[in-house]
Amino acid sequence: MKHFLSVFIFCSLVMTLSAQESARNVWRPLFGKDLSKATYDPEAWSETNGMLTAMKDEAIWTNEEYENFELDLEFKTDPGTNSGVIIYCTDTENWIPNSVEVQIADNHYEKWADAKPYERCGAIYGHLGPRQENVVKKPGEWNHMRIRCTGQRISVILNGKKVNEMNMSKWTSGTENPDGSEIPAWLPTPYAELPTKGFIGLQGKHGDATVWFKNIKIRSTVKSIPVETGPEGEEIEHEQYTIIED
Repeated sequence: MKHFLSVFIFCSLVMTLSAQESARNVWRPLFGKDLSKATYDPEAWSETNGMLTAMKDEAIWTNEEYENFELDLEFKTDPGTNSGVIIYCTDTENWIPNSVEVQIADNHYEKWADAKPYERCGAIYGHLGPRQENVVKKPGEWNHMRIRCTGQRISVILNGKKVNEMNMSKWTSGTENPDGSEIPAWLPTPYAELPTKGFIGLQGKHGDATVWFKNIKIRSTVKSIPVETGPEGEEIEHEQYTIIED
């Protein structure tokens, strides 16, 4: 009887762990069903048939703060779109100097085609330009973006290509980027000092052009990073991510 009970407990434990493991890979809508988990101005933002758009230059925010996550979404630009995905925000009323923005822009538009690298689509705005240019599609076509945030490390994948990767700890100045380029004056806080937990937002209609979003979802991540040193003294990372349920 004791043997049978032990086997039963063991099997139950295995089934429970298996169910928990299966649940770990579940994506959740960032703003909940019908924007139930969002803070926004209904005169600025609207959602129709799963597509979210803005009529004003106001951001929409999550109701809770996030750290160590993957954010996945699709966006579509208008000719001249200038928007962004805002992460690690600690002050939604004064978000610009208190957050990190992943830039969304219509690089095919003349203004953005001639912009600084850190102003172009896929950039960490004001700080780090994308590795590849013009990965963003032309206006009217849907783009896929995934942003992975683990502590001070941020990576951006746009249309299947890793276009940006940042280690915030290297941004110790509020006026000059590590490559010597000037940081815009309205972003004075060194990224090395920014918290890595905060609200997530989408920038609204900034300028004359709008932007559309859909399939916006998030999942939490845990990482293990053994660090090695390369021949030039650089860090070599080996990242392993385990998806966990919120």
